[in-house]
Amino acid sequence: MAYSLSADRQASDQQKLKKYIQMKTTRRDFIKKGALLTFAGAASSLIANNINSEEFIPEQKQQAEQPPFDLPALPYAYEALEPYIDKQTMQIHHDKHHKGYVDNLNKALAGAPAGSKFDLEQLFRSLSEQPIAVRNNGGGHYNHSLFWQLMKPKGGGAPSGKLGDAIKSTFESVENFQKKFNETAKARFGSGWVWLVVDNGTLRIGSTPNQDNPLMDVSDFKGKPVLALDVWEHAYYLKYQNKRADYVGDWWNVVNWDTANELFDAAGR
Repeated sequence: MAYSLSADRQASDQQKLKKYIQMKTTRRDFIKKGALLTFAGAASSLIANNINSEEFIPEQKQQAEQPPFDLPALPYAYEALEPYIDKQTMQIHHDKHHKGYVDNLNKALAGAPAGSKFDLEQLFRSLSEQPIAVRNNGGGHYNHSLFWQLMKPKGGGAPSGKLGDAIKSTFESVENFQKKFNETAKARFGSGWVWLVVDNGTLRIGSTPNQDNPLMDVSDFKGKPVLALDVWEHAYYLKYQNKRADYVGDWWNVVNWDTANELFDAAGR
């Protein structure tokens, strides 16, 4: 005789089996949810502790994304050189023109191997082998970086120290020196720079076109810079319009002779 469960017994066993499956499913879901909550808690902890996601980027990749050159901050406020150089000119000159040279120089060097280190003076020594963008923008960055340092609030006056003695010895007087420097600035056709340099131990005055400078192997006028004056129109046009001579004359009131003396001393080494 075959053994069979009663209908009531079968129904009872089916309910028990259903509860068991539900219990197992619920326990499995709980474990999964617990794991997700643990991960979410860990992520929240990282955020709460202000951990920068960049810390997890390989160091080599971070270096590759860092441009080789940055725009240096002005060593004084935009309006600090007034009334001789106005605030708006300084803002545009530094934040727009100089920044443009830095940005374009970084673009010109973008194809270099990751982590490459660049020295502008070293680049200038082989500039004839470099793209024209490096010449124009590298010169613009170097020249302006130097220019800002060669001015200061309440500057001017007569040069002193070793540089003052050398100027008097070479040009007979400070007045003769400034006259020759001013004439060279006025005679520079178009845009460019005027320089006082040390060349083979001797002070010389000269000028370069565009963003060239005396450190470049392509320059006809060479030497180690001691003074630099920007005679591009963007350096003075808002205040002086076409009167370059007035701008050059007023510039002597903001010259930083301390920095010029330091450059003169370094040029003799």
